[in-house]
Formats: sequence, structure tokens, C-alpha cells
Amino acid sequence: MAKLQVAIDLLSTEAALQLAEKVAPYVDIIELGTPLIKQEGLKVVTAMKEAHPDKLVFADMKTADTGALEAEMAFKAGADLVTVMGTVDDATVKGAVEAAKKYGKKVVVDTIGVKDRVKRAKEVTAFGIDFVELHAGLDEQALPGYSIQKLINEGKEAGVPFSIAGGVNINNISEVLAAGALVAVAGGAIYGAEDPAKAAQTLKAAFQ
Repeated sequence: MAKLQVAIDLLSTEAALQLAEKVAPYVDIIELGTPLIKQEGLKVVTAMKEAHPDKLVFADMKTADTGALEAEMAFKAGADLVTVMGTVDDATVKGAVEAAKKYGKKVVVDTIGVKDRVKRAKEVTAFGIDFVELHAGLDEQALPGYSIQKLINEGKEAGVPFSIAGGVNINNISEVLAAGALVAVAGGAIYGAEDPAKAAQTLKAAFQ
């Protein structure tokens, strides 16, 4: 069964916890965004896991070096999943995977900045990661002509476990799921909504 992941791109632990409290009944994974972790430190990961021990907590570390060290730091703080950038050396990804094995946790490779996402997705999957995040960041989404359809097509082509992040909303969630995504990542569609709980509930209903 595919999972719904909320990406919390807020900048305080208090705001993140408040949002998570509203949407937790409808999401499977709570992602703490990179700016939030940089602002608040790993204590926000600990606070979220303590508040929602039944949810998977995703620390979007976007690790670019010292894969084992940064993954271990996040896992010790309570994270269930961490991200490593797909653009890094293979050794960094492998190091994070080794830490994940040690703690019984999981690694996701984020493809922001990867020129050939399909090729890289196949490469890193062989290292024992949980899944690849086919991801268009906020800057890429703001470019003229951006379409989430490219990520959807890449997911179908890659043939490996993947998530999609890059503008998932109620208008395209069905296509994302039909493509075979293990996880659909919604950020602004939830936290930017007038009623985040209702937005999350509506997205989750599409999974049925």
C-alpha cells in the first residue's frame, strides 16, 4: 500500500508540531524539511518522534558527505528515514546504508540536481537503499514549463522503488499512484492549505 508523506517546510519546532498534530491522522510519514532541521537542529526530529511514535519520521538531511556519520546522528535523534543526495559519491550513499543497517532504519536517495534521474535511480538502488525520491525542488518547480509529469514518467521508466516529490496535489495524486510510487510527498498542498487537515484527508482518500 502506498504511503502519504507530508513535507513540513516550516521553520520552527513549534509550528512543525502544530501542523503534524493536525495532519497525523491522515499521513503515514512526517518529513522534517532541510531548512527546518538547519534552523532547529536534530532536536526537532526527537520532538516529532516523541509526539508521534506511531509515524515514520523522515529527516531530510540531504547529506552530501560523511554519509555514515550524518545518518547515525539522525537515527540516534529518532529518525526512521534519512536522505542522501543522489549527486554524491557512491561511498557516501553506501556509508549511510551501513548506518541504517546498524540501527534498523532506512535511507532514501534524493535526486535533486541529478541530470539523469532514471540512470542514477537504478545505480543507487543496488546499494541497498529503501527507495529513490524523484524530486524536483522548489526552485525547479518555479521554472517556466515545469511539470510533475516528467517525474511520473521517470518513475515508470526507472523500474525501482520510488517516491515522487515536486508539486504533488489533489489534481495529480491519482497519476502519481498509478505510476507505482511507493510514497507520494505533499508539501505546500498540505501546509499551504487553508485547512491542512482537510487537505491531507482529501489526498489520503485518493489512495483508496
